[in-house]
Amino acid sequence: MFETTGLNKKNHRVEKLFRILFLMMTLLLIIPVLIILAMLVYRGGPAISATFLFSDPTNGMTEGGIFPALVGTIWLVSVALLVSVPIGVASAIYLSEYAPDNWMTRLINLAIINLAGVPSIVHALFGVGAFVLFMGFGTSILAASLTLAVLTMPVVIVATRESLQSVPREFREACWSMGATRWQTIRKVVLPNSISGILTGVILEVSRTAGETAPIMFTGAAFFLPFLPQGVYDQTMALSLHLFVVSTQVPGVPSEVPFGVALVLIALVLAMNSLSIAFRFYLRGKKKW
Repeated sequence: MFETTGLNKKNHRVEKLFRILFLMMTLLLIIPVLIILAMLVYRGGPAISATFLFSDPTNGMTEGGIFPALVGTIWLVSVALLVSVPIGVASAIYLSEYAPDNWMTRLINLAIINLAGVPSIVHALFGVGAFVLFMGFGTSILAASLTLAVLTMPVVIVATRESLQSVPREFREACWSMGATRWQTIRKVVLPNSISGILTGVILEVSRTAGETAPIMFTGAAFFLPFLPQGVYDQTMALSLHLFVVSTQVPGVPSEVPFGVALVLIALVLAMNSLSIAFRFYLRGKKKW
């Protein structure tokens, strides 16, 4: 048997101390989230019903449901994803696989990181100037979704680039030695082995896109619009703006309605993220390395 020395006992105590410390830090992150979810379920659960989910708001938004806002949120998130994901992935492929390592590339990478920290209200003003006025889209789903795409694109670029760079370089060299072009290597080897990381960026984008209020408030979301949009050039209601309105701007709203709207918004985000996470786990299970 090994003799337990004083140094071993000290290392064991230090290890146990750090284990407890990290556990407490984890609990400090998880417990508030669980409390918030429990409060939303407790306060907003009574408001959830088929009428609440599938009917239009009535009586000055003090009664009725949230169906136009629910559909509008799906519109905004879907169009933003269709715009930002292809452009973000293409940009990350260029920066990771094609761009030379020089001062210009490093400057672009720094600009992308800084862009992720720009306040959303600044993106809102940019969206008004660029998409609503300059491009002439007006206050519409398209203008709001493009603003959200610009807002969240740095997340997609950074997540995709990190995922591409995590693929071993030996994979690329093996393909090149067999005569494959750079694009064939990216398409057949690099992208399939990095798709799970790309989906991580998409998950983060969905969460932020669905919850943003300022960018859509000025570019396409309506205060009250009790009908469904017919296309991307229409205005629409959105759950995040609707939550702000019924919480602060409309008198006489039952107390459970704002909590019910928040609960539906979180449930929608969790549902979208769950699909992406399930697909990501499926792809990870097919990896050969």
